[in-house]
Amino acid sequence: MAVVSDKVSMSNMQIIRRRTSPVFDQGFRWASYGSALIVLAVLAGIIGTMVHGGWPAFKEFGFGFVTSSIWNVGADQYGAWVAIAGTLTSALIALVIGVPISIGIAIFLTQLCPSWLRRPVSTVIELLAAVPSIIYGMWGLFVFAPLFAKYVQVPLSNIVEGMPIIGTVLYARVPSGVGMMTAGIILAIMIIPFIASITRDMLDQIPTVLRESAYGIGCTTWEVVRHVLLPQAGVSIIGAIMLGLGRALGETMAVTFVIGNANRLSLSLFDPSSTIASRIANEFNEAAGLQMNALLALGCILFVVTFIVLALARLLISRVKTH
Repeated sequence: MAVVSDKVSMSNMQIIRRRTSPVFDQGFRWASYGSALIVLAVLAGIIGTMVHGGWPAFKEFGFGFVTSSIWNVGADQYGAWVAIAGTLTSALIALVIGVPISIGIAIFLTQLCPSWLRRPVSTVIELLAAVPSIIYGMWGLFVFAPLFAKYVQVPLSNIVEGMPIIGTVLYARVPSGVGMMTAGIILAIMIIPFIASITRDMLDQIPTVLRESAYGIGCTTWEVVRHVLLPQAGVSIIGAIMLGLGRALGETMAVTFVIGNANRLSLSLFDPSSTIASRIANEFNEAAGLQMNALLALGCILFVVTFIVLALARLLISRVKTH
């Protein structure tokens, strides 16, 4: 039987070799190169368009375009600092809220969840990822914001009013429900499905023998998660977090609905503000001249911010792998 199987495998290999041709192999190689080059060409075209369109604004205002907080359409004076600060702050709030919840969901689904409940919960998480961003924005504006103002902003403002530092950060001068904190919470809800799904898949791929060995020497569930699962999936979890951060940095419609769209720098997390994406969405249709150039320049800055974040993520991943 072994001789017969060897003859069959040899005949199959001979058929494959006869069918294989250097022409097809070279064609496959060039098709692969072409696919990669198409992505690079599209990216280069996007960057070139934004730089070309935004260059007049950079030329007019210089580095002051990045550091200035003035955005006066009537006087053709534009500065990007408020939008940059709003983008980074809202994304940071989203990560602070969303990452612990996402990792907790992934640990629950892989370690603690009953088998009959695992599939429904996983399906709900995946459905949340499929909800359009404008639906999140409408829900945030018409449902979440009024409840947030009534049950969080007003009571909390009454408690912290007059306190140093905390009173400044958590006091709402106009408790309307919209503002930086609301935008951060909505973004957190939006990125949770992505981070949780990827983290769950990575924890599922960890060899079962590692968990059983840890339980065998008397480790508790927390110790297994802390010392076995999270270190093994650390690189993948960081990648999932960076994917969520990229979604938070570039989110447009949901943030536009709930952030208030005010060109204002404030230490209070409850005050209205704006992000780069929300400002572009609000003004792009009616922009002309230097205002259009300023909006394209904002797009360039958002690209640079995203590139820096991804570069830091790659550096962090490389450091985790070395340790």
